[in-house]
Amino acid sequence: QCNLTGWWKNDLGSKMRVFKVDDEGNFSGEYHTAVSSTKAPIQPSPLVGSQHLDKDGQCTFGFTVNWKKFSDSTAVFVGQCFTEDNGHEVLHTSWLLRQKVDSQHSDWKATR
Repeated sequence: QCNLTGWWKNDLGSKMRVFKVDDEGNFSGEYHTAVSSTKAPIQPSPLVGSQHLDKDGQCTFGFTVNWKKFSDSTAVFVGQCFTEDNGHEVLHTSWLLRQKVDSQHSDWKATR
């Protein structure tokens, strides 16, 4: 069973900590990004999410990160947890980031 609880690190050096996954698959934690386009100092940001608790252990999940401590953007991640033959757990994710824009006319450049 792939367990999201604990620390995770990505290829860019960002880290995520999931505090605990409850019996329904809900979890919270914090995200420590290593990359940002804002000039404000980066700070750990809260995350909340949900994981499918499938019996085969190759669970899908999703979570939202609110960058409220240093930015006015929000990111969502979706992914799947895989357990390799050696028992090592790996997360594969995709993400979208929505940054605040000043007008509806600028909406086209708000999502990455």
